[in-house]
Amino acid sequence: MLMAIGSSTLTYRVVLGEHNLAVEDDGTVVAEVEKIVVHEKWNSFFIINDIALIKLTEPVQESDTIQAACLPPSGLELENDYPCEITGWGRLSTGGPLAEVLQQALLPVVDYATCSQSDWWGGLVRTSMLCAGGDGVVSGCNGDSGGPLSCQRNGLWEVHGIVSFGSSWGCNTAKKPTVFTRVSAYIDWINEKISEN
Repeated sequence: MLMAIGSSTLTYRVVLGEHNLAVEDDGTVVAEVEKIVVHEKWNSFFIINDIALIKLTEPVQESDTIQAACLPPSGLELENDYPCEITGWGRLSTGGPLAEVLQQALLPVVDYATCSQSDWWGGLVRTSMLCAGGDGVVSGCNGDSGGPLSCQRNGLWEVHGIVSFGSSWGCNTAKKPTVFTRVSAYIDWINEKISEN
C-alpha cells in the first residue's frame, strides 16, 4: 500500500521467515502489501481498538520457516498463569539495544481481575486487552509493538495477543505486565473486514 504523507511516499512490505536481521536468511520472503485496514474506532490516546489487518497482494506459501498460526475462538479468555510466548525484535532492556536475533520469552497470562487492580494497571486496562508477565524480570519492550503473544491450546498455536503497550517506568517493571490487544475480542471485526476486503 502506498500512502502519501506530505511530499513523501511510504511503501509497506511484510518480511516473513526472518530470524536474524543481520544475516540474509534462507527462506525469507518479502511480500507486497495491498491494503492496511486499521480499526475504525482506534484511539491512540486511550490505546483502545489497537488492531489492524494487512492484506498482501499475493498468497504466501508455508515453509520450514513460515507457518500460519490460528485465531482463538471469539470471546475466549485464558485463565490466570496460562503459558504464552512473546516474540519480537524489540529492545533487550530498558534503553538498551534493539535485538538482531528474534527474541522469544515465556509470558504467563495475568487475568483481568488481577491486571485491573490499582497497584497493577488499574483503569488503563480494559476487557478487550490481555495482560501477560509482570514478574519484573521478563516482558515485552520498546520495538515489540504489533508483535504476537502466541499460546498453545489443544495442540495448536493461536495468536491471543498483539503487543500494545508497556510501562514508561521500564520494560521489566513488577506488576506492570505487557499489555496486548486481546485478539479473541475482535474475531467478529476480523471476519467482517476479511469478507469486505
